Amino acid sequence: MLQPAPVIYVVEPFGGSIRRHNPTLPLVFWDDAAVTRGDGVFESLLIRGGEAKNVERHAQRFARSAHALGLPEPCLDKWLEATALAASEFDAEEAKCTWTYSRGRASTGVPTAWVAVQPIGADVLTQRAKGVRVWATPRRWQADDKVLAKTLNYAATLVTLRQARHDGYDDVIYTHPDSGLVLEGATSTVVAVRGKKLRTPKAPGILPGTTQAALFALAEERGYNCKAKEMDLGYLQRSDSVWLVSSVRIGVRVRSLNGTKLAAPDNEKEIRALIDAAVAA
Repeated sequence: MLQPAPVIYVVEPFGGSIRRHNPTLPLVFWDDAAVTRGDGVFESLLIRGGEAKNVERHAQRFARSAHALGLPEPCLDKWLEATALAASEFDAEEAKCTWTYSRGRASTGVPTAWVAVQPIGADVLTQRAKGVRVWATPRRWQADDKVLAKTLNYAATLVTLRQARHDGYDDVIYTHPDSGLVLEGATSTVVAVRGKKLRTPKAPGILPGTTQAALFALAEERGYNCKAKEMDLGYLQRSDSVWLVSSVRIGVRVRSLNGTKLAAPDNEKEIRALIDAAVAA
């Protein structure tokens, strides 16, 4: 089945106009820092029913990421306008929206910025339905909490993911190389469920998750006890269920960890519905 073409809007970095970009034409120049150094930030949002979901949390994190990298403050009204236009023009019930903000061309010093709405990959839909086999591995680099940002520099993460998939896994959970504490997924936040308790890892160098924040806010309204907690892999293995949550995949259950099967919990449908409702609010 032929996938629909993405809808792209270029955002003027200093609050100027936005314009639609033909996806069959080039957009980024050879000397753009996104290409040469991975120097920039991004956000991935879920589009559902023609609207971006959890958008305020994404916008706030996007602004924090830009500040952490010393990029000019993004004019969020323009990003939201571009997102609304792109989402309304993309003909699908669900889609992935990406905000990309690069330091720009070395020759001009002007940042490059664009919003793209595109189809959600079949692999993502499969993982939502079937869960993932996860490899837990120490993260050899550690971010400073003062400069945590969702950056374009994903090379180390992609190397780890390729190795995991080569070895028969679907995804990765990082642990701290010294303490062994659980950190986060390659592109997700870890959530462990024990009865009416939801726990997410508490450790240095974890980028706050927008989906996890939305989940905890809704879950607390519905009577769950939610908090961050230091945890090791044993804690995950002893939990009722373990989930990787993110804006586009929403919630995928970890069905095995380092080759050890994690049984499906009795409340899997309840937890899945809770995560979905939190993201869609």
